[in-house]
Amino acid sequence: MQILSLGISGVKLVIPKIHRDARGFLSETYSRRTMDACGICTEFVQDNHSMSAEAGTLRGLHFQAPPHAQGKLVRALRGSIYDVAVDIRIGSPTFGQHVAAVLSAENWTQMWIPVGFAHGFCTLEPDTEVVYKVTDYYAPESDRGLKWDDTALGIEWPVNPSSAKLSDKDRRQPPLKEMPPAFYFEA
Repeated sequence: MQILSLGISGVKLVIPKIHRDARGFLSETYSRRTMDACGICTEFVQDNHSMSAEAGTLRGLHFQAPPHAQGKLVRALRGSIYDVAVDIRIGSPTFGQHVAAVLSAENWTQMWIPVGFAHGFCTLEPDTEVVYKVTDYYAPESDRGLKWDDTALGIEWPVNPSSAKLSDKDRRQPPLKEMPPAFYFEA
C-alpha cells in the first residue's frame, strides 16, 4: 500500500496494491498497521455506501461538528469521482484551502480526510458507487455543511453549476465566511 501526502497536511491519498490473475484480483484496501505507520491512527466505526445514477451529481461539502466529528477514508467502487477536502480549522495556515483528486474504480485510489475538513465529491460517470469508512457514527445534531460553490474556496468542480444534481440541503449550506466555527487548528 502506498500513502502519499497532498498539499494540505493530514489529507492523504491511499493507493492499495492489486494482485491480479486469471481469476480476477485481490487487494488489501485497509490495514490499520499500515495506516498507523503513516500517521493515520484511527478506528473506523461505520461504512457508508452511496450510488449516484447520473454524472454531475454533487454531494457535499459535508462534515460533522464535535463531539461527533468524523475522519473519512473514501473510495469509488464503480465509476469515478472528483473528491474534495476543504480545511475548515480556524487558525490553520491552510484554512479555506482545498485539495482534490480523481478517485475511480480503475485507479483504485482512496482519500483520507481527517477531522477538521469539509468533504464533497462530484460524480464523473453514471452509476458511480462510493464507499467511505468513518471514525464516528452519524449524528444528525452534528451534521453540518459548507456551500459547495463558494467562490472563496476556488474549487473548480467538473460540472456546470446550472446542471449539477444537488440535494435541497446542499443548495442551502452557508459560505465559509458565514459558517459557525467548528474546528480549531492545533499545531
